[in-house]
Order: sequence, then C-alpha cells, then structure tokens
Amino acid sequence: MSDSEPATTQSDAVPDPDVDVSPSELIEQAVAWLEAEPDDDIRRELTTLVDAARTDNADALADLADRFSGRLQFGTAGLRAAVAAGPMRMNRLVVRQAAAGLGRWLLDQEATGAMERAAARGVVVACDARRKSDVFALDTCRVLAALGIRSMLHPGLTPTPVLAWSITGLDAAAGVVVTASHNPPADNGYKVFLETGAQIVTPIDVDISEQIGAVDPLDVPLAAEDDHLIQRLDLSWQEAYVAAVPQVRLRPDVPGVPVAYTAMHGVGAETIEMAFAAAGFDPPIPVVEQHQPDGTFPTVSFPNPEEPGAMDLLLETAASSGAAIALANDPDADRLGAAIPQADGSWRRLSGDEIGWLFADHILTNTSGDDRLVVTTLVSSSLLGRIAEAHGVHSEETFTGFKWIGKLALERAEVGQRFVFGYEQALGYLVADRPLDKDGITAAVLMAEIAACAAADGVTLQGRLDALADRFGHYVTAELSVRIPPSEGATWVAAIEADPPAEVGGVAVVGVESYPEANLVRLKLDGGTRLQVRPSGTEPKVKLYGEAVGMEPARLESLLESLAATR
Repeated sequence: MSDSEPATTQSDAVPDPDVDVSPSELIEQAVAWLEAEPDDDIRRELTTLVDAARTDNADALADLADRFSGRLQFGTAGLRAAVAAGPMRMNRLVVRQAAAGLGRWLLDQEATGAMERAAARGVVVACDARRKSDVFALDTCRVLAALGIRSMLHPGLTPTPVLAWSITGLDAAAGVVVTASHNPPADNGYKVFLETGAQIVTPIDVDISEQIGAVDPLDVPLAAEDDHLIQRLDLSWQEAYVAAVPQVRLRPDVPGVPVAYTAMHGVGAETIEMAFAAAGFDPPIPVVEQHQPDGTFPTVSFPNPEEPGAMDLLLETAASSGAAIALANDPDADRLGAAIPQADGSWRRLSGDEIGWLFADHILTNTSGDDRLVVTTLVSSSLLGRIAEAHGVHSEETFTGFKWIGKLALERAEVGQRFVFGYEQALGYLVADRPLDKDGITAAVLMAEIAACAAADGVTLQGRLDALADRFGHYVTAELSVRIPPSEGATWVAAIEADPPAEVGGVAVVGVESYPEANLVRLKLDGGTRLQVRPSGTEPKVKLYGEAVGMEPARLESLLESLAATR
C-alpha cells in the first residue's frame, strides 16, 4: 500500500488474476492453514468460514477465494491488510513468512558482500497499538533469531519516526515497524526500513518479495522468546530522539502559541508532549477522547487526517481552547495534518500542499546556502519549485511515495546538495536530516514554530498563505479517485499516452509527459493547468490529480471529472 494515498481495507490484498482455485482446493488450503494457525481467535473465525464453505455457501466460498488466491505483496510501504486468516490477510503466519524473507535477504546481502555484518548488526523492531501488533513484532524477532540474526525490540508502543530514527543510531542492517498507519481499524501492516532509516525501494522490495515467496508460511522456524539474539531495548532511544527534536527549530527565540492536538488514538501523544517540552513549547492542548492509544479507534472510523470528519473533534477543541493552530498525527505519528482559524471564527483544514508551502517558506527564509535542496513528488504541487527558485536553491520532483524522497536526498548529498525539506501532498513531511522518512512529530514542532512566528509578526497563517499567492499566483490543487479493476488502470494510462485527448472539459491539451517508472501520465492544458493520472499499485482504482493557477477549485474538479469520463 502506498503511504502517499488514502488507504482502504486490504490495501495490499490484490488477488492474483492467474490463480484459479476450485472450491475443494480452497477448503483444503484453509484446513492446512488451520493446522498451523497459532491464534485461537483466528482459528475460530476461519473454522466458521470453512464450515460454511463446505455447505457450498457462495459468500463463504468467495471469502475463501479472496483470502487464498495469492499472497500479500509488498507495496511501496510493505504489507497491509485486514487482520484475519489466510495468505491475503495480516496474521502471524504471514508475518513470520515476511520476517523469514527479510532475514534471508539480509543473509544474502552479507554473503555477497553487499552489506557487512548484516546478521550481527541486526534488525530494529517496533510496533503500534493495533490488533496483534505486539505478537507480530515478537514473532519477527523470533524468526530472525532462528536464522541467526540479531534483533532489537523497542519497548511498548513506538511511533514510526522513533523506530526509523533509531536504525542509524544502532547501526542496524534494517528496521521493521508493525503498523497499518492511517488504515481503517480492522487493518494491520508491516513496514520495512533500510539501514539508512529510509523505506525500502525498488529493486530491493522486489528482491525481498521474492525471498518471502520462497518461504512456506505454514512452516517457519521460531526461536524461543528469550533467545539471546533478541535484545529488549529500553526507553533511551525515545529519549535520544526527543533530545534531538529542538534542532529542527529555526527561530528558538520566538515564544510558543497555544496548539490543539490529536493523536487520533495512535501512539504519538507521549512523544509529542516530550518533543514540545524539549523544544521549549507548552504542552499541546489534547483532544482528550483521542489522546490514548486504542487500536479500535472508537471515535473515528477512518483514522486518517486527510479523511472528511477525521479532524472534527480536533477542530472543536481548537475553537473552544483559543488555539492558534490545530495539529493532527495519524496513528503511527509519521504524518501531520493541520487546520487554521479564519477571520469569521471558523476553522479550515489545510491541504497537504498548503502545509508544504508553509514549511518551505519558513525553512528557506530562515536558512541559507545555495547548496540547499528541497524535494517533492510528481503529484504534489509545483509551487515548491517556484519557491525554491526564488530562494536560489535546488528543487527536485520524484516518484510517489516518501521512500523516493529519502533516496533522492542520499543521492544528491553525493554531489554536494544539502537536503533541507521534503514533502508529499498526502501529509508526509521531512524537516530534519534524520530519519530519511516522513516524521509527523518533528513536523508538528516546526509547524508550531511557524504559527508562533506568524503571531509574533502580527499576521495570521492564512495571511502567510495569501502572501505566497500574491507573490507566486493562487495555486489550486484537486484529486479524484475512480474505482476500476487494477489491470484496467494501467491500460487506461497507456491509452492516454498513445492517443491523448485533444481537449479536456473544453480546454485544449497542449502537451503530454510520461513517467513510466511511476506509471503516470501528465497532460498539460492551455493556460498552464496540469492533470495527472496513475493507477494505484495496490487498490482497484485510478487516481487523478489536478493543479492550476488562478482557477476556481470547482472548475479544476470538473476538469478531473471530464478526464475521468474519457475512460
């Protein structure tokens, strides 16, 4: 599942179209799974499903086919799916298979000389508060230990940025965090990081996936829970991460302002409070109902700050508390949402691009050097490039998915470019040089500083955005998703490339750009509007992105709808 797009249940559970399994074979596979399944609750639900399938119940057979016709594939951020039985769901057998594949890949890296001392350096492991996260994390350690690979397990519940940050500090060969990030409550996931603290990239994800495919999930050796290769870490790495947070502040002389905050039932609250204190800010004003970790997400059906309604309680808290800004982490705290007050007393949720513009303006205004580099993704706003140009610094666009931003930051460092900021429109921001992944905690601290600077200067955050619009033009962005079978999405993109439309919504198409590595096509319309199309790599849908300058949002949305209608 791509961490750069809103998730849906079973986001990585894409059935293999070449797998055609008979009902009897499905039942046979399910029974074999039952014999290996270690958890009673999963055994009970699968037993019920098998019993129904044996009566030729069509729904039960369809459910079995959905679970057993293939296996979860590594998306741009590892594995994600609903917690349930079968190779197309998240469960302990699938996690053990994934851990074994990762371990085998690490051993191969050591054997070929591509990575020194991989087994001894080991893997850092952490988890969030979702269903079975703790046992998934421990099973990962036990599988690695059985392969002779050291593991280091973070205590309790750990934000993803803390896990990623600790990888380089521990000089580990890799990192794993058990989390489904902002997916619906029924899901869990498995995210893998490289030794750099960045997420896995192609072709490494393909190599690991091949290793996983060679492992029988029903027969994965396990070491004992107290094996000497399993090291239990203490809280010192969380404390070290927090101690480094003040480095992101660029105006430490400016006093803080009231900040409303929600952890969205995730694991960010404790670390955020520590981070704010270390940075010299008062604790944020919490949404009490969402402050403690709770994997059932009782107050929000879709714990993603991008989703309509997800930040409603936060906006109520912000309005009643006199906050200057409202901030939201997603459940594993690697994303940041924000809302700002308006002149009429209402609150407006910012788009991911608007947050990115505020960060870019603040960072580039308060740093120096023509070696600076800012990075965004192809589907994010092009305004970042305009801001960078005005400051005389380097800017780059890369593929969708934050792993590509981390990769580009490393590559450009080799030619003397200094990464200072990266973002993607799906609320992912990197405002520090470590970890090389999106970090909603350090981003929250710097956004609190941006709000404080605006207050000290006697302007509003809306005023900051209006000033950027006055300087560069009023940039408008929009998105649209069209649900179609995965194979049809790629076909549609190829058809647009081969025979692009002459016009969209009455506006002439004046240029076409293809990005085959991202499976994306960009149409340039008369007047500067750009429309982009790409199929989701993990969901049965195509995503369309629009950007224009000086256009009414409704008009841009209608252009996307017109493009969608050409399919």
